[in-house]
Amino acid sequence: MRKAGQLPKEKGGLKRRDFMLASTAAGMGAFFSNQSAARASVNADGRKSFAIVGVGSRYRMYLDSIQREYSDHCKVVGFCDVNLGRLEYAQQRSLEVTGEKPPIFDAKDFDKMIGETTPDTVIVTTVDGFHHKYIIRAMELGCNVITEKPLTVDEEKCQQIVNTQRRTGRKCTVTFNYRYSPPRTQVKDLLMGGEIGDVLSVDFHWMLNTHHGADYFRRWHSQKRFSGGLMVHKATHHFDLVNWWLSAIPVSVYATGKREFYTPLMAKRLGLSGHHERCHTCPERAKCAFELSLKDNPGLKAIYLDNEKYDGYYRDRCVFRPEIDIEDTMNVLVSYDNNVTLCYSLNAFNSWEGYQIVFNGTKGRLEHSIVEKIYVSGTDTVQGGIEEGGVKTRILPLRGSARDVEVWTGEGGHGGGDRVLLADLFSPEKTEDKYLRAADQRSGAYSILTGVAANHSFATGDLVKIPHLVQNIDYPDYPRMPGHFDPVPMPAKI
Repeated sequence: MRKAGQLPKEKGGLKRRDFMLASTAAGMGAFFSNQSAARASVNADGRKSFAIVGVGSRYRMYLDSIQREYSDHCKVVGFCDVNLGRLEYAQQRSLEVTGEKPPIFDAKDFDKMIGETTPDTVIVTTVDGFHHKYIIRAMELGCNVITEKPLTVDEEKCQQIVNTQRRTGRKCTVTFNYRYSPPRTQVKDLLMGGEIGDVLSVDFHWMLNTHHGADYFRRWHSQKRFSGGLMVHKATHHFDLVNWWLSAIPVSVYATGKREFYTPLMAKRLGLSGHHERCHTCPERAKCAFELSLKDNPGLKAIYLDNEKYDGYYRDRCVFRPEIDIEDTMNVLVSYDNNVTLCYSLNAFNSWEGYQIVFNGTKGRLEHSIVEKIYVSGTDTVQGGIEEGGVKTRILPLRGSARDVEVWTGEGGHGGGDRVLLADLFSPEKTEDKYLRAADQRSGAYSILTGVAANHSFATGDLVKIPHLVQNIDYPDYPRMPGHFDPVPMPAKI
């Protein structure tokens, strides 16, 4: 899932200091005690109230859902961001849908927004590296939190979130829409049902193509201090899926990573004179297949190009520039607390987008793959969907014939996952979920810690143990799976 960058620029780059000062100022405003700031679950008009911090592109999924499908039960009472232009754009979009303009607040006035608008829940869709600031402060001010993935980008920030949640008792929800996608839920159903017995090992390979994959290298994601690299920002989805599919938590990680495709050298190998600052002013943009034209996409132009004057954030930076510090080629070995081992890879320059995963169990093998489609639409440079016929799930018993599984399907973003997730977040009608797809800070923590550990392993070459990174994470709520000591039928003789 992608979010807009919201950081100031320094020589075309990201100016961390200014944003951190603004963020810190938010924590130094008038303090509201938990007692006085605690929100009633329902407001005077009978609707739950939400404030949104971070109005790049990702917030729109939540805003549209609240103001359209669930407007009878929910409302947005305020927006907060570092960019005045994007705040006004968000306000105008709300006016067009609801006839009302929620108040807007600068990032340094986050406390003021909470005090004046008294939201029940704060939705955090800022740059990843600042999730913790708003998650923590919102909980301290008595609000529940819904945050985009990843929960945060490193172990120190993760520990702060875990500690604050335990201290305040507020609810912290992490939105893993991949869990809700019907074909991925079906995989969980098959594993829970014991189709292949208990799982002993997993092979998981994720491919990003040179449209979607390249996009991470032109935005704020290209700096680890803001995104944690693809091991955190992107792979948090993948590691959460494995944790949830297995109902297990990671305990140790060994990994290798490198950047060899999105480099100045590759720009020259592709026939360019070299790297440049950004696509908008690039003298070689006409012959570069990696050009992103902001002026030719009305949505991107409205959110980013038209608002550069407020914070200097460039959405279209060169994917080959030297200061990028994230990897494009990654391989990871993970051990879990139930003795399962995972072999995982992520590459950001492939010819197709999607993944292949194999579960090897005591009764057989489950093979599952998805080919994703990527297209340009509105303010989203890339949208994730599933190609028609792009899902394959197969069961191969230890002995006997393999069978293809009739795949569960859904409509909407992320293979139908967005719609189900949003209903879980905002619908007043809750149903029991035997798959326990809703995730909180516990699952959010374990989903990033595999990637955080991988980043440490990249740097040191050592095996990294998860329990050494963050303490006092309670065990997530997972469904029961076939156990390692459950009886297993003898396979047929050959």
